[in-house]
Amino acid sequence: MTSPRSPSLDPELLERITARRAELDEREELRAKELAGVRAERDELAVAERVFERVSEQLADERASAAPTPGQVGGRAVMLIPHRTSGVEETTLPPDYQRILAAVRQAAGPVMARQVGDALGIDVSVRSKLEPLRGKLVRLVDRGWLRKLPDGRFTTRL
Repeated sequence: MTSPRSPSLDPELLERITARRAELDEREELRAKELAGVRAERDELAVAERVFERVSEQLADERASAAPTPGQVGGRAVMLIPHRTSGVEETTLPPDYQRILAAVRQAAGPVMARQVGDALGIDVSVRSKLEPLRGKLVRLVDRGWLRKLPDGRFTTRL
C-alpha cells in the first residue's frame, strides 16, 4: 500500500530540502570567504615575521660591525680610535686622526670632507681618496671627537 502523499512526490518537502540546501550553500560560501581571509592574513603575518627577522639580523650585523674593534699593542687589546671621555687625550689618537682633528679645528666653521681633504693635501677630485677620509671623519664622530651636522658638515665638539 502506498500512502496518498509519497515523500518523493511531496512538493512541500522538496521545497524545504531545496531551501535548506541553498541555506547551507550560502553558509559554506561565507565560511570559505572567511577562511580565505584568515589564510591571507596568516600569510601576511608570516611575511612580516620573515622581514622582521631579516631586519633584526641586519641591525645586529650593523651593530657588531660598528662596535669598536680593538687593535693589538704590546700583546694587549686596545681600541685604535678611543671614545672621547675625560682623561683621554687627543694624543692617544693615531697621527692621521690628529691631523684631521686639527684641520677641522682650524677651519672657520663647519667643513665638508672635501675641505678637510684640501687642508690635508689629499686629491679630493679622486673619490677613492676622499672616501677613506670621510670614513675617518665619521669614526671620529662615532667616538665623540667631532660632530656631524644634518647637512653633512663636520665640526668640533664643544
